[in-house]
This record gives sequence, C-alpha cells and structure tokens, in this order.
Amino acid sequence: MSKQRVIILGAAGRDYHLFNMIFRDNPEYEVVAFTTAQIPFLTGRVYPKELTGKLYPKGIKSYDESELPALIKKFKPAACVLAYSDLSFQDVMTKASIVNASGAGFSMVAPSQMMLKSTKPVIAICAVRTGSGKTQTTRYVSTMLRKLGLRVVIIRHPMPYGVLKDEIVERYTTLKDLDKYKCTIEEREDYEPHIKNGFILYSGVDYEKILRAAEKEADVIIWDGGNNDAPFIKPDLLVTIADPLRAGNELSYYPGSTVARMADVLLINKINSATGEQVEKVTEDLAMINPSAKMFKADSVVRSDSPKLITNKRVLIVEDGPSITHGQMAYGAGTIAARQYKAAETVDAKKYAVGTIKETYKRYPKLGGELPAMGYSTKQIKDLEATINLADCDSVISATPTDLRKILNSNKPIAQVYYDLQPIGAGFDNVIKRFAAKAKKKK
Repeated sequence: MSKQRVIILGAAGRDYHLFNMIFRDNPEYEVVAFTTAQIPFLTGRVYPKELTGKLYPKGIKSYDESELPALIKKFKPAACVLAYSDLSFQDVMTKASIVNASGAGFSMVAPSQMMLKSTKPVIAICAVRTGSGKTQTTRYVSTMLRKLGLRVVIIRHPMPYGVLKDEIVERYTTLKDLDKYKCTIEEREDYEPHIKNGFILYSGVDYEKILRAAEKEADVIIWDGGNNDAPFIKPDLLVTIADPLRAGNELSYYPGSTVARMADVLLINKINSATGEQVEKVTEDLAMINPSAKMFKADSVVRSDSPKLITNKRVLIVEDGPSITHGQMAYGAGTIAARQYKAAETVDAKKYAVGTIKETYKRYPKLGGELPAMGYSTKQIKDLEATINLADCDSVISATPTDLRKILNSNKPIAQVYYDLQPIGAGFDNVIKRFAAKAKKKK
C-alpha cells in the first residue's frame, strides 16, 4: 500500500508535537513539508533528522504558508493537517478552502490523540485566546501548590525558534539558562516569571522526553499552555481561562473554543478591566457550551515597580508581543497601568518604528499605538531598541513579563509592570486544594 503524503500547517509548536506523536516512524504516511505562520524568520528551516526518526534521514523542510497552493501542486499530498492556534473560525475555513481548491484534503487532529499520559497528577492551564492570563494563573496555582507541600514542575508549550536539534529537551532553573538556550523575547516573557518564583521549568521539542525528565523531579506537573492551544499531556484537571475584553471569541476561535468545551474549570479573568456586559456575554457563552464545568471569576491586578516614571509623564507603552499581534488584544496591562497611575500622555509607537518593527505594524494593521515586544532575532531586538530610543517620550512602560532593562540599552527609564491573578471568592482556591489533597495521597 502506498504512503499517504501529508503537509503539516504549523507555527513552530504543536506542528512538531503532532509529527512526533502521529507521523514519526509511521510507515503509512510521508510528511513532505511543514508550513510556517505567525512567527517570523522560520521559513526554510529544517526539522532535523535528530527529531524526525529513521524514515526521514534528511529531515523535513519548512515553507511559508503563503506558498501552500504551490506546495500542494508540487508534492500532491492527500491531506494538509492544521496544527497551530489562535485562529478565527473564518481563518480556519479560509485555509480549508485554499487547500481543497488546490486538490488536497484538510484535517485537524483531536487533542486527545496527541496527549501523553503522565505518571504524576497533572493540571493543565489553557485559554480561549492568547493573552488571557495563563502564565499569571500558572504562577498563582504553582505557588499555592508549593505552599501546600507539593513539588511542582512546570512544562511549557513549545517555542522552539532556534536550532532545533539543540532544543530537544530544555530545563530551566536560573535566569542564566535563558541565555544558555538563546531565548527570544517571547520565550523570556513566558519562562522568566516561573524561574524567578523558584520553579523548575521544562520546554523544548520532544515532549515524551520532556515529560519523563520532569516526572523525576515532581509530585505534580503543571502544563502552562501556549497561545490558546490544547495540552500535550492528559490533564487530571483542565483549567481554561476566558478573556471578557474579547467577549465572543470563546465561540469563534480555534482551538480556544475546543479547550473551553473540554475544561473542568472555566476561569473568567480581568473582571476588574471589563464591563458588566462583556462579563455577562462570556458567562452566558461558556455556560452554553460547557454547562458541567465549574465557573469562577478573577481580577488581573496591575502594579508597577516605578509608578513615579508613569504619573504625569509622557509614556511609550511596550506590551507582550503575541497578545497584541495575532492575539488581537486592543490593549494590554501597559495601557491599564498608564490609566491607573495617571500618565500625562501615551505616545504612538508607530511613528517611531524602524526595520522589522515597522514591518510588524504593516503585518498587523489593527495594532494601535502600543509597541509589541517583538524579539525573534538579534536584528529584531535591535529594531525594538531603536524604536524605543527614537520615541519622543519621558519614560517607557514595559508590560511584557520579561525585564527589558536587562536586554535593551534604552536611553529612557523603564517602569516595569506586573499583573497578578486575584480570584474572586474562595471557589477556585478550593478546587486547587482538593486537587492537592488527592496528589498528596499519591506521593
């Protein structure tokens, strides 16, 4: 029987995990290409032989997703498999139409078919959209579990943007490890808060190997999901976070709507920033699609280490990159901090953008005056630095979770902004306490 040819549509994350779980060493299929989207500078890279297994001695090349019709014509795949997240239902079906019109089938693999089984209790923290508050929720839950006497290891959704064969298993315990693994700004945003809190964190490419290494050091595993992706590890408790500032997305984004429907707990975050109508809309939608889940609410509390650099100042606001680019957040914690601490004026970063940062604004025309903390290459970090240094402002508000003061040479003072989860009522805490009690019995 001839092999079925497949193209995997990805963004350097779930696409590799899908390959590892379904297609690696599977003689019934031949993966002829990966495509890339959302993340810049990945076109042309090769998923290496060290990861592809014996059936692909030369590895598998990645192409820009815009080349998909030509790739289908060239390779004649039976199917193209979608394997990345934060896509509107309209975007998903547009891709399906392009693939079908080009002569191939279009498919998606169920999350359960890609889940590894752990020997340890697992909490997975996922979200409806990028920027909903997964990392701050993971920080809250991990700290709580540690206080309850459990050893917690965090496994983070992949962001393998460097040399893949060097990123098979990454273990982080100190901030020096961020330099060791040559982390991008996006990686630093998601890894740094956990490291500062004293937790061991794993990430990388081969999650079978990652999970088995993490299990040796943990009583409990926390899956900190990336974007709005489904967990790679089968959870004993799945918490999905919804963002009322993007009310309605819980019904119209992939796979965020999927993980909302799968959840044991639904946590509506940012109550203190949303309107009553937005909260009511999200609450009604979630109750409709997952009536059996426990539902709780939480505030996202914003604070700064340097309020004096914000009050009565003309400020440039830097936000978490993915949240305001493909995550489509209208504004982030930096804007909330500017209002909270009464900045005199917020400066439009677009006017000063250079190089790859200027290209980012063109790629995402709905971006406002906030500056996305893009840093996927050395050049892009330099462009981010140059944009900040060109800006006519008194100071900078940085609401990206990583400390830009240690990465950039800014000619202006930077006020770091933090945001912390604050559950409303005791319901969410009680769920975590019950989970901890069961986990202790298994130690």
